[in-house]
Amino acid sequence: MNKILFKYLLYNYFKTIFKVILIFYAFGVMLNLFEEIEFFKNLDTSLTIPISLTALFMPNMIVKLFPFIIFISSLWFLLSFRNNRDLLTFKIFGYSNFKIFFSLAFSSFLIGWLILICITPFTSSLLKYYEQTKAEYSKDIDYLVTINKNGLWIKENLDTGYRIISADKTRDSSIENIMIYNLDYNFNLLKKITSSSGDISTNKWKFENVTITLIDENGVSRETFENQYEITSKYDYNSIKSLFRNFDTMSFLDLVLNYDELKNRGYNKITLDHNLNTKLSLPFFLFIMTSLASILTLHTLRKSNNFSFIVAGIIGCVSIYYFKDLSLALGQTDRVSLSLSVWIPVITIGLFSSVGILQINEK
Repeated sequence: MNKILFKYLLYNYFKTIFKVILIFYAFGVMLNLFEEIEFFKNLDTSLTIPISLTALFMPNMIVKLFPFIIFISSLWFLLSFRNNRDLLTFKIFGYSNFKIFFSLAFSSFLIGWLILICITPFTSSLLKYYEQTKAEYSKDIDYLVTINKNGLWIKENLDTGYRIISADKTRDSSIENIMIYNLDYNFNLLKKITSSSGDISTNKWKFENVTITLIDENGVSRETFENQYEITSKYDYNSIKSLFRNFDTMSFLDLVLNYDELKNRGYNKITLDHNLNTKLSLPFFLFIMTSLASILTLHTLRKSNNFSFIVAGIIGCVSIYYFKDLSLALGQTDRVSLSLSVWIPVITIGLFSSVGILQINEK
C-alpha cells in the first residue's frame, strides 16, 4: 500500500509540475514573440524567423525560472492534496508531514540535477544557435569580438576602413603579443602594428615596445619603432568582459569539464566561479522552494481559500527574486565574494525553512 501511495504522490506532483511548465511556456512565448517581432519589424524577414527564435530561446528561460516553477507547482499540488482530503488519507496510512515534504523536496532536488546534467547541454546549444542567428541580423555586425583558443580577436570600423586586432593572451586588462591591421574599404593593408604587451583598461589602449609598419599605395613598407603607442578603441576591458558573461550558452558540464581551458582562453576566474556556483545551486534551490510551499500548506488539514495562497505565492516569488538580486548586488560591489552571493539566499531561506519544517512535522 505504501508503494502505491508513494507512486500516486509523485505521479500527481510531476503532473502538476508539467502543467505549470506549460503555463509558463505559453506566457513566455507570447511575451518573447512580441519582442522578436519588434526586433525584426524593419527587416525583410518572414514571421517564421521570430517564431523559430522564440522556440530556441524559451527552453533556457524555463530552466532559469525553474525555482519559481517548482514553488508554484508545490503550492498548487499541496493545496489540492490537502483540500481533496488526500493528505488525511496519507496520514491515516502512516505518512507524516515530514515524510510527504521530504518525498517531494528530494524529488525536486533530483530534478535539479537532471536539469544540470541532461537538460542544460540541450538548452545551452539552442541558446547559442539563437544568439548566432540573431547576430546575423544585428545592425552592429560590423563590430565583432571573440575569444577562442587562438586568443582575442576584434574587428572595428574606422573612418578610413577597418581595423582587426588580435592578441595571444588576455590577463584581466592586459593583453600580450598584439597585432593590429588597418585596412581600407577594399581590404588593402595600410598599417600593421605589433606590440609585446598592452593595457586595455580604458578605451585608450596603451602599448609598449611597438613596431609600426606603414604601407604606401605602391606597396612599399616603412618600419618605425616606438616605446609606447596609443589607439582609441570602441571597447575597453569591461565592455569586452561583459560580452562574455552570458554563460547560459555553456552547460553545467561545459563549465566543469572545460574550466581550465576557459581560464586559458581569457575568461575571468571570478566570473567563471560565480556562474559555476549559480548552476550548482539549482538543485538546492529547488529543494528549499518545495520546503517553503510545504510550510505554507501542511500546517493544517482544513480546507482553505486558494486565493490567499495565490497571493502569498506571488509575494513569495517576488520577495525571493529581489533577495537574490540584492545578494548578487552585494557580490558585484565586493561586499561579499560573487560565489558567496549565490549561496546567501540558499542558506538563508534554507535555515528559515528548516525551522518551519520542524514546526509542521509536529502537527
